[in-house]
Amino acid sequence: MDLVKELFEGSRLALARSITAVENEYDNAIDIMKAIYPETGRARILGITGAPGAGKSTLTDKVVKHYLDQGKKIGIVAIDPTSPFSGGAILGDRIRMNDLTLNENVFIRSMGTRGSLGGLSKKTADVVKLMDAFGMDLVIIETVGVGQSEVDIVKNADTTLVVLVPGLGDDIQAIKAGILEIGDVFAINKADRDGCDRLNVEIEMMLDLDSREVKWRPPIKRTVASKDQGVDELIEALDEHFEYLEDSGELEARRAERTRDEIIAMINEQIGRYVAEKIVTSDEFNSQVAAVNERTSDPYTVVNGVMSNVLK
Repeated sequence: MDLVKELFEGSRLALARSITAVENEYDNAIDIMKAIYPETGRARILGITGAPGAGKSTLTDKVVKHYLDQGKKIGIVAIDPTSPFSGGAILGDRIRMNDLTLNENVFIRSMGTRGSLGGLSKKTADVVKLMDAFGMDLVIIETVGVGQSEVDIVKNADTTLVVLVPGLGDDIQAIKAGILEIGDVFAINKADRDGCDRLNVEIEMMLDLDSREVKWRPPIKRTVASKDQGVDELIEALDEHFEYLEDSGELEARRAERTRDEIIAMINEQIGRYVAEKIVTSDEFNSQVAAVNERTSDPYTVVNGVMSNVLK
């Protein structure tokens, strides 16, 4: 395929077109993914998540600039919420990283969630693979900032950075189970605000209460991203975590688990699509729904029948 060949040769246009094909499920999307798959698995994947308004985009911008100074090639997947009414997305993260867009060593792709829960788009993993195959050293996924349901990032990233901010009046909400358990590194951004010390202590207490036996205790770093303060220390913590993953064998285990989850998700999606296209539109299914509504049948019997047809 010419598109894949151009992608391997370093064409940014080919990368953009490949992402568009995959995101919109064009006819050539699966062929593209099959062709690039042997060249994936080399990039380091960093997930950045946290509550809305925590300054994730500004912090991402500073982190990227620090890695650029190290000579890294970086891909950024910025996820924005999609409107349930219009289907549109603002894709405003690009505005906050505007001066990165012209850097030839950075490729930014904004994506809407398109109704997907968990803070990511369903095609995020494929877009990351395309950037990986393109030759990026680091791929950063910045999630939408939806709070506790945003745990999908841990399935897609090697290292997950959770960004918190003091003074929102709801500190406990930010460190409830879920967000707390996905963090490999914590950043208290806007650390020049009142309440920073309190938030730091609360995170430490929650980590102390964690009953799991873990060899890596997530460090807590303070940053003021708008002033580029504390970012060097944060980069050090992120690098230390990745080194820990490599040295302990955890990186290989995480990626193996990610592959398993990805295959299961693809199977579920294919089954769901088959049911939606072949079964729920049939007259037989409509009559079964009517029978359930009239209480002459029940939904459990109907579901068992559908599954028998799908799996036979």
